[in-house]
Amino acid sequence: MSRIGKKAVAIPAGVTATTQDGRLTVKGPKGSLSLQMVEQVTYDVQGDQIAVQPANDTKRAQAFWGMQRTLVQNLVTGVTQGFSKKLVITGVGYRAAAQGKILKLQLGYSHDVNIDVPEGLEVKTPDPTTVEISGADKQKVGQLAAVVRQWRKPEPYKGKGIKYDGEFIFRKEGKKK
Repeated sequence: MSRIGKKAVAIPAGVTATTQDGRLTVKGPKGSLSLQMVEQVTYDVQGDQIAVQPANDTKRAQAFWGMQRTLVQNLVTGVTQGFSKKLVITGVGYRAAAQGKILKLQLGYSHDVNIDVPEGLEVKTPDPTTVEISGADKQKVGQLAAVVRQWRKPEPYKGKGIKYDGEFIFRKEGKKK
């Protein structure tokens, strides 16, 4: 039994949820998100909550139950509050600048790195060493943050690179003379 799956997802005021053509669609103040419904799980939209239950007693249905409930919760949270990730850039000469729908990074390469910002996401650079990514879709926010971080992962000797805010980088001691 899934302890997460047992709980129904509350729908706050100003948010509507509908099931149609095999998709669960949630609309709210920050936009509209949808989820492809799986056959192993039933989705019951009733009043101010969405109940997720396994369709049968198979092991596969039990496995999908908690994950699908969490995905539905992410839809509701995304259209009401949204999600955000903050990246911190450390290193001499490393900096970032958001220019419209392009994030421009200077990371010590011979060229600037330009990353296109996907539709539905917003990128801000409050200062040259901080990048804030926000949007309604949790998967897209996390994916863009991972793509940006991939260009210069933090290294353990000097700590240079791009890291998530609050991420701990295990530091190593350098060579001894």
